Amino acid sequence: MPHPLTGELFPSPVPPGTGWPEDPAKTTTPAAASAAQVRKLARTSPSLPDVDARVSVCRACPRLVTWRETVARDKRRAWAEEPYWGRPVPSLGDEDPRVLVLGLAPAAHGGNRTGRMFTGDRSGDWIHAALYRAGYAERPTSYAAGDGQRLVGVRMVAPVHCAPPDNKPTPAERAACGPWLDRELQLADSVESILVLGGIGWQSVHAAAARVGWTMPRPRAKFGHGAQTVFGTPEGRAVRVVGCYHVSQQNTFTGRLTEPMLDEVIGML
Repeated sequence: MPHPLTGELFPSPVPPGTGWPEDPAKTTTPAAASAAQVRKLARTSPSLPDVDARVSVCRACPRLVTWRETVARDKRRAWAEEPYWGRPVPSLGDEDPRVLVLGLAPAAHGGNRTGRMFTGDRSGDWIHAALYRAGYAERPTSYAAGDGQRLVGVRMVAPVHCAPPDNKPTPAERAACGPWLDRELQLADSVESILVLGGIGWQSVHAAAARVGWTMPRPRAKFGHGAQTVFGTPEGRAVRVVGCYHVSQQNTFTGRLTEPMLDEVIGML
């Protein structure tokens, strides 16, 4: 099928190193096949681009591998004529970020289709538009890898990089994917603040911060829209953490999260 931007033909899912726009991996990129291998490859990744490449070929969770590839082959009718990425979706954005935006996992017909975090669905439309309004994105929309969107000072990350069935990764899958986020926290040494989308993301960032030796207030701050806490890094940096209702359709369609509410928490960063 032709890529919607370039017209180049790709199978679904897309093999690494075959020319997909913004594919961080090569045919020689090492792929984890177990949680133990994830820990090793994450720990030995020397840079954020290396993390991205290794994430994008990971096969550590059999249930997630089967699901993401099944979706990539069966597709949704609206995109039946397009190839689906069908691989883990790497983080997106600045390699020297001041801000991290942490969600949960890619959508089956969003990031799992486009290969780009928060791209190709309504949730992505909301967060890219908000980042553009705040000056963190060069464009208000993002529809495909290679479309020219560029995030400035921001990196979008996730505790789970594969689209899960029913949008619900298991505790074991979250644990297996956790070392990738741990390594990103360690390598993103210019981060000043983190915007956390949703309660599961709030739990995940606290767990990851604890694993890499960051300090946090006790008791832990409870999640809520506009909730704030501060983490301390081993190097002595203070990192502000701000909670936000997730940009899911359930929240945006019902008015639980509005554009002014989203703009307000982004303004806290």
